Amino acid sequence: MPIHPPEPFRMKMVEPIRLIDKEERQSALVRSGYNIFGINAEDVFIDLLTDSGTGAMSQEQWSALMLGDESYAGSRSYVRLAETMKEIFGFHYFVPTHQGRAAENILCSLLLMEGQSVPSNTHFDTTDANIRARKGVPVNLVIDSAYDPNDRHPFKGNMDLVKLENFIAKTGVDKIPFGMLTITNNASGGQPVSLENIRAVSSIYRKNNIPFFIDACRYAENAYFIKLRESGYSEKSPQEIAREIFAYTDGATMSAKKDGHVNIGGFLAMNDEDLYLRAGNELILREGFLTYGGLAGRDLDAIAVGLREGLDEKYLAYRLAQTAYLAEKLTERDIPILNPPGGHAVYVDAKTFLPHIPPHEFPAQALCVELYQEGGIRSVEIGSVMFAHLDTKTGKMVYPKLELVRLAIPRRVYTQSHMDYVAYTFAAIAARKDSVRGLKITYAPELLRHFTARFEPL
Repeated sequence: MPIHPPEPFRMKMVEPIRLIDKEERQSALVRSGYNIFGINAEDVFIDLLTDSGTGAMSQEQWSALMLGDESYAGSRSYVRLAETMKEIFGFHYFVPTHQGRAAENILCSLLLMEGQSVPSNTHFDTTDANIRARKGVPVNLVIDSAYDPNDRHPFKGNMDLVKLENFIAKTGVDKIPFGMLTITNNASGGQPVSLENIRAVSSIYRKNNIPFFIDACRYAENAYFIKLRESGYSEKSPQEIAREIFAYTDGATMSAKKDGHVNIGGFLAMNDEDLYLRAGNELILREGFLTYGGLAGRDLDAIAVGLREGLDEKYLAYRLAQTAYLAEKLTERDIPILNPPGGHAVYVDAKTFLPHIPPHEFPAQALCVELYQEGGIRSVEIGSVMFAHLDTKTGKMVYPKLELVRLAIPRRVYTQSHMDYVAYTFAAIAARKDSVRGLKITYAPELLRHFTARFEPL
């Protein structure tokens, strides 16, 4: 089997894209304050900013939209989604939300108090921010292998069990309202978490009576990694593996814009009835009624179909192989990446690629700027812009251990030739990388600054 098997679909509709010239791209960067989020989509040639809500829906999903029941309460669309949720995840209760961060907000508003801490392998940006917004402390306890770009550990997303046990003992159970685990581990390279690790984390949380929630954005990709890499699961289907994953937990948050294959939507799921009733009240206050949660009925139907499609093995094999193909093409050109490749994205090691740029000059953001300037490609920084923060005890900035540029591949959108173009563009930057300079921030909000910060070149 070639590293990039044929796509298990064919194209029925296409969308034109264009590559504007370098002068126009430079003007776009200036207007955006050198923040890739601020560039108009029509000025982007290949958009690898995120795989969240940017995928192509299937003919079955588009057909499902026409069946959408827009009744305010108790719609048929909700019933169809509820049946899918029960089949895949097995939770007793769930509330739909417009996306994952809304689910995180509800969870934090109900369980988290000021000064409390929430452990995880690695919290991603919105989870981190929702915890900080309520004066909580997000704590990352991923295994040390995650911080070595060249370590090919098959499950680099795993929680470090010793770190978790020590953290609970030091912090105290009363200061930990719930624990989490992110699958796959997006902030640490899209790396999977093993079922052995999930079971062990569950055991530790339950031993200490700490509710256990999974950030399930890319649960299907994680399940397929388990099938490929973990002993005893090669004959299991991704859905069977998913059911086992969630059987060890008390609930989950999910942005369905990832492995749900939709452009909008998410959910908060749980087994505790009291938490469900409280979450329902919060949902009604801020999102919508229990059976639509801020979404149209047609969105609920699209999620119900997309969740099932995301577990299809032919699709998952293609999905992981496309990511591996891009990783191989970058490696052939000596572009340093985080290994092994993750499920939804390739992560370029900006610290190694641009060693002359220190963290406070944002090497990963500088590389994002260069990638757009050189080839009209939009990516995202996962480094000091996204995760550096002030330690209130010492008054010093704490910088993340990795400076990464994430190339997130939208589902069922780009072809092999698009991936080749990305690799060629990196090679062109590599030829002049010593001339790349860092950036300084001229504006930034307190939380989630990477979305709206503005920069100037140094």
